[in-house]
Parts: sequence; structure tokens; C-alpha cells
Amino acid sequence: MLIYGFQSILSWVQLALGVYAAVMLIDAAVRREDAYRAASKQTKGMWLIFLVIATALLFLLPLMSFLPIIGVIAVIVYTVDVRPALRQVTGGGGPRRGGSSSDGPYGPYNGGR
Repeated sequence: MLIYGFQSILSWVQLALGVYAAVMLIDAAVRREDAYRAASKQTKGMWLIFLVIATALLFLLPLMSFLPIIGVIAVIVYTVDVRPALRQVTGGGGPRRGGSSSDGPYGPYNGGR
């Protein structure tokens, strides 16, 4: 009985990871090609290949095997390293909360006055 519950939890985790990998694949597909070069990351095609393979592995193989874990690592690398760099290059850092372009992290920059 306990093993079936554990397998059920793992199947839900694997489904969630597969959906998340698919969302990151779509995110990588809609980014501009030149943004990858400007962010000094690998090419867009390479990341699309990595994320397609990761998504396929997460949907086709059991999570506790070796290859889906590598796919999860590829999705994590894209999420925490490549995606923020692409957002910074393309200016997609989120909604602005007012202020001017000369505002720093601690308030407006007044030119040393």
C-alpha cells in the first residue's frame, strides 16, 4: 500500500516537472536568437534541443531513472541561469514601478549633488 502511494506521488511530481519543462521550452522558443548571443549563452537552437530532449525524457521515462534526472538538471540550468540573462538583455525584467531611468537600487541618482 505504501509503495503505491509513493508511486502515485512520484507520478504527479513527474507530470509537474514535464509540464514545467514544456513551459520552459515554449519560453526558450519565443526568445529572440540574438538575445542568446548578447547574453553570452549558447545558441537558441542548442537550448531548444536540450529542452525538447528534457521534456521528452520527463514524459517518456520513469523519473527515478538516470536520463530524466539529467533532463531536470538541464531545465534547472535554463531556469536559473539562461532565462534571467535573456530577460536582462531583452529588458523583460518585469513591470516597472515608476521612477525614472536614472533611479538606482536605493533611490534616484542625483549626480553627486
